[in-house]
Amino acid sequence: MTLGDLLYADRSGPSHPEEDWVRLVQSTAAGDQRALRALYERTHRLVFTLAMRISGNRETAEEVTLDVFRDVWRRSAHYDPQGGSVVGWIMNQARSRAIDRLRFDRRKKRLSPHPNRGEESQVEMPDPADAVDARQRRGLLSEALTALTLDERQAIETAFLGELTYSETAVRLDLPLGTVKTRVRSALAKLRKALKSEGDSP
Repeated sequence: MTLGDLLYADRSGPSHPEEDWVRLVQSTAAGDQRALRALYERTHRLVFTLAMRISGNRETAEEVTLDVFRDVWRRSAHYDPQGGSVVGWIMNQARSRAIDRLRFDRRKKRLSPHPNRGEESQVEMPDPADAVDARQRRGLLSEALTALTLDERQAIETAFLGELTYSETAVRLDLPLGTVKTRVRSALAKLRKALKSEGDSP
């Protein structure tokens, strides 16, 4: 998986102001399943891609994605707009879920008395269509990345590809936590906008 796979968001619909995202979370907290569905439709591809990037397993990524939106349903009442964007909040949950699942699977594998049994049956043949799609995404992202400043690119690569929390990223880059959050949010917003523009091109 590449940074392109990680940040490839749903470009099929229009962009939405943050206030609209917040209203959806608040409606979800009030028990509105349609609001949860809207959040899912807007972000599930990004959540799945991040889970796939971390786990390296499609089935696991699908399970993690479902778990994330169950968490969104349960935790929506605790979302604080002052703590970050809705997309960032969802992606932080996705990252935590995926990392926890990866650690669990690794522990289970170490404890398994027959770690290699059935290994052949678990090998998946690559799908040519997926390979073409991945190349297209990498091409789109290469152009989208030109919209980022060097600082923004460094922050997002350190945080997401390094599987670090914002606090850990701040320590790694020797920067204030607020600066790291601002750069990551700005980078994600620019990438979503750039990728959407590419997707709307004829």
